[in-house]
This record gives sequence, C-alpha cells and structure tokens, in this order.
Amino acid sequence: MKLPEPRLDGKTSLERSLKERRTVRSFRPDALTLDHLSQLLWAAQGVTDERGFKRAAPSAGALYPMDVFAVIGEKSVTGLEAGIYHYQPKGHSLSRLTGGDLRDALARSALGQMWMARAPVNLVITAEYARICGKYGDRGVRYAMIEAGHVGQNIFLQAEACGLGASIVGAFQDRKVVDVMKIPRLHEPLLIMPVGYKG
Repeated sequence: MKLPEPRLDGKTSLERSLKERRTVRSFRPDALTLDHLSQLLWAAQGVTDERGFKRAAPSAGALYPMDVFAVIGEKSVTGLEAGIYHYQPKGHSLSRLTGGDLRDALARSALGQMWMARAPVNLVITAEYARICGKYGDRGVRYAMIEAGHVGQNIFLQAEACGLGASIVGAFQDRKVVDVMKIPRLHEPLLIMPVGYKG
C-alpha cells in the first residue's frame, strides 16, 4: 500500500519541536490520519535523496540494518485496518503482515506496560545485525544501536511537529515481541515507540 507523499515543510520549527518534545505515556483514543503515519515512517527511515539511497536517519556504511513495523489498533488510523505493517522505505509504502489489534499482546510482551495499548500506533524498530556485521564485525551491533537512537529521536521530533506525542520503551521480552508480531527471528527488536494524541 502506497503511503501519501511526506511533507517537506511543516508548521512547527525544528527548534520548537526540540523544546516541546517530552516522553508521553497517556494517549487519547483519537485516530491518526494516514498522513500522520506517513510522516512518522518517513522520519524514521524514509528515503531522502533523489537517487533513492540515503535515508532520514544516518547509518554506518549506509547499510541500513533497521526495519520499522507499525502495530495499528482497531480504528486507530483512518482508512487502515488493524494489524501489523512493515514499512518499505523504497517506494514509501506499507505491507500488511497480519491482521487484528495486537496492541494488548505487544504491551504484555513489554512487561505488562498496558498504557502502551492505549496509543493508536506502536512503532517497533528492529535490527537485522547480519546486514551491518558483515562489514564491521561485532562492532556492527553498536552501530545498529546508535542508528536506532537516531531513528527514535526522528520519530519523537516528527510526532511533536505533527501535534502528536510519543514515548519510547526498551523494557520488553525480545522473543515475545517477535512472536506477537510474527516477524522473522533475525529481526532483533530494539525500541517500541507508542504514538498518538497526547492525553
């Protein structure tokens, strides 16, 4: 599914987004628009160069070991069914992996932090270490974690610029997250970022 084209000029300055950004743990149930989701995913890993190669977050050796998945709740994004979606940076599109509202199951895999399930969308950032360790050896794991931090901050700032709030969760059971989402076991979840309107 092709996403709306990302906006390159917003109403909120980078400086304002930096000043206002806070970690949010209370969300209203209001649905996000497909434009919101498009902007968030583009900020996380979207292609930013006309040749179709460079992305919004820097990556060691431009190897891009990150993947971004969206766990979408029922009636949480206008025009999108509940389920788990994989973001495809090339083409700026989504592929649906599974249906159903799995936010509760994801929150249980995050040590029972059920407040996460109230966010309309949970973005899950994973690393496939083989993509980067082939060049950098064990050091590639560190580079992937650095990249995950850049992705997370981009999501935070884009959420703020869109009038939304975001949180960041690192306390979860990796295998349970993978099992809930039914993604390949080579994908190591590094961050979960609930996003929605601030409660």
